[in-house]
Amino acid sequence: MLEFVIENEERSNGNRIICGVDEAGRGCLCGRVYAAAVILPQDFYCPELDDSKKLSAKKREKLFDVITQNAVSYGIGFAEVEEIEQINILNAAMLAMRRAVDGLELKVDIALIDGNMSRGFSCKTRTVVKGDSISPSIAAASVLAKVSRDRYICRLAKSYPCYGFEKHKGYCTKAHVEAIKKYGPCSIHRPSFLKKIC
Repeated sequence: MLEFVIENEERSNGNRIICGVDEAGRGCLCGRVYAAAVILPQDFYCPELDDSKKLSAKKREKLFDVITQNAVSYGIGFAEVEEIEQINILNAAMLAMRRAVDGLELKVDIALIDGNMSRGFSCKTRTVVKGDSISPSIAAASVLAKVSRDRYICRLAKSYPCYGFEKHKGYCTKAHVEAIKKYGPCSIHRPSFLKKIC
């Protein structure tokens, strides 16, 4: 079970309101990149919580409800394909993360950011490599970001049925690449990601 080790370290440093932040969809060939920010109560207990990549879709959906019902506050942000193309995927992921933090109902003392980079946040940040496997706050954010993006892609799949988005969620699978080669890219594909394919 994930424990509040990093969160407690930050509380001992005087940071009272702490959120975890993570993104989803950075490596996809299409669609928005999503991010979530979550402030969990100190007594939050959920043995099933883990990095979203280690969980089944069914378990993520269940945890989405548990997290959103129990969080002190949560925010979900995204960056559009056009923004990804204009400022690159790394900057777009940071933009989505900042939007998620800005969506919180409380002003945080520090944001725990999954990974090794933090740019442009209006609050203090601490980067945590593999944070979604260590910090409950970041793991919760990873679940909300992943589920939000998967739901968005499944909605789009109805408008673009030939690509099978509902199966691969926009990632670079063999089936996805074959569909792009057969039908060409659609309006939600990221042109800069397709240079080696098309």
